[in-house]
Amino acid sequence: MHPRTRFDGATKDLDPPFAIVDLDAFDHNAADLVRRAGGKPVRVASKSVRVRWLLDHVLARPGYAGVMCYSLAEALWLSSLDLAEDLLVAYPTVDHEALRSLARDERARRRVTIVVDSVAHLDLVDAALGTRHPEIRVCLELDVSWRPVPGLHIGTRRSPVRTAADARRLARRIADRPGFRLVGVMAYEGQIAGLGDAPPGRPVRGAALRWMQRRSAAELVERRGAAVAAVRREADLEFVNGGGTGSLEVTAADPSVTELAAGSGLVGPTLFDGYRGFRPRPAVLFALPVVRRPKKDVATLFAGGYVASGTPTADRQPTPYLPVGLKLSPLEGAGEVQTPVLGKAADSLGLGDRVWLRHAKAGEPAERFPHYHVVKGDVVVRTVPTYRGEGRSFG
Repeated sequence: MHPRTRFDGATKDLDPPFAIVDLDAFDHNAADLVRRAGGKPVRVASKSVRVRWLLDHVLARPGYAGVMCYSLAEALWLSSLDLAEDLLVAYPTVDHEALRSLARDERARRRVTIVVDSVAHLDLVDAALGTRHPEIRVCLELDVSWRPVPGLHIGTRRSPVRTAADARRLARRIADRPGFRLVGVMAYEGQIAGLGDAPPGRPVRGAALRWMQRRSAAELVERRGAAVAAVRREADLEFVNGGGTGSLEVTAADPSVTELAAGSGLVGPTLFDGYRGFRPRPAVLFALPVVRRPKKDVATLFAGGYVASGTPTADRQPTPYLPVGLKLSPLEGAGEVQTPVLGKAADSLGLGDRVWLRHAKAGEPAERFPHYHVVKGDVVVRTVPTYRGEGRSFG
């Protein structure tokens, strides 16, 4: 059955706008991530999902262990719901109230690990809790961007800890500091995991990215291995986390890494269409209704301005998916109250018909829709709340 027929039939009693999860595609993607991880456990990046039912669903599968949270408040909430025993907060927190809640909750303190990359982060925790607080689990973040020549930085700007000497120095400071226990190292290679090596229609850029990624990966194996070995001389590490959806094979081959992180690959947003080695199936879609037919080859949809975060470029806009052959208007794009779509396929659409679109990023549709309708085959098998639908927003 054609996907559009399947989705239209499954949701015929629903009024758009709404969002769905194609559970067959989601499960296919989940299995493929485990295959690509090569036997190392995959920690689920919650920011790319933001639906508690889906997090439960994927964590029940073999090959998945733990959650990579994007907020301490989120990790505390998930702990209170017993969603997972291992919750890594992958971004530094300056939330004093959340830190106080962590200190008061013995069970959460056993489950939650916060990331730090400087003594200043330890000072902030002490400022929030006092210097005689219960033991807080921490993970040291290592900068793994590529800097081939002085002054050139390729990758995300995260930690100031770059070398093995930097890492050992901070590890020693953590080990000597009362109230903290260093249990992990995290090293996210965004220049490999987050940049598609085969951007559609841009072969020269693709070749340049592949050249950069090969050299960055070779440099990183040596530097990350040295840094992890240096930290292990100061602390008994439980995990070394690396990678992302776009770099699972490369990161899995690094012997210093004990676990991988992935989330976007479960959902298959458009920013992950540009990779040679894998292609996730689109698993989260949203439907918008046709509300105008202003002229031939044009249909105007209600709402739709769900533009992704990041660089203000065209690839952050949603993409018409079904019916095939539609594109956004270059003069209007995806709008707050209307979104024109262009193409001969528009002539097959009448008022009230659905156009199915994909978001550029995996988790951000969950900030727009309070529920996802879970489609399996050609049936909606359940409707589940997003974080937003549960009244939760973590930034």
